[in-house]
Amino acid sequence: MTLLQRGRGGWVTRGARLARIGAMVVLVGALAAGCSSKSKPVQGPTASQMGENGIGGNTSSLKDLQNGTLGANSGGPLSDIHFGYNTYNIEPQDGAVLKANASWLQAHPQTRVQVEGHCDERGSEDYNLALGAKRAQSAKDYLVTLGVPESRISTISYGKELPLCTEHDEDCWAQNRRDHFVVQQ
Repeated sequence: MTLLQRGRGGWVTRGARLARIGAMVVLVGALAAGCSSKSKPVQGPTASQMGENGIGGNTSSLKDLQNGTLGANSGGPLSDIHFGYNTYNIEPQDGAVLKANASWLQAHPQTRVQVEGHCDERGSEDYNLALGAKRAQSAKDYLVTLGVPESRISTISYGKELPLCTEHDEDCWAQNRRDHFVVQQ
């Protein structure tokens, strides 16, 4: 152990300097691990809190999966919107869909809607849950700017867990990158 003169700081050992550098590396590593994308999905009220059945045949993706009808035409009053790879921006063509959805919701003030965010199979489960939550929140924010009260809209993210299509190609992935709108009483 060699003592080194450090000006106003006094005497330090070369080993102490290495220990401080090691502690900084460990601290930065711990911060990086703590800041990873382990976000929880944004969840709205459960089906029992908002009414078990939807209006117009529009049911949740989870319920459709349990019934074996996921991907079948729901016939509901609201249309889905789709997203590009790794984005949660509302595209111009989806703005028109959201305007039509907002008009229907304003004409039916007794109804509530749950926005389900979905992703394709690429990426980790945690990443896709967070991306699905951002997609659902984007649609919710857009509907609120169109005059739908925020209290009537809830969000949930299913990430990549409930795909409409299970092929491993871009056409299929594009179908799975969506927001699905579930009308509830």
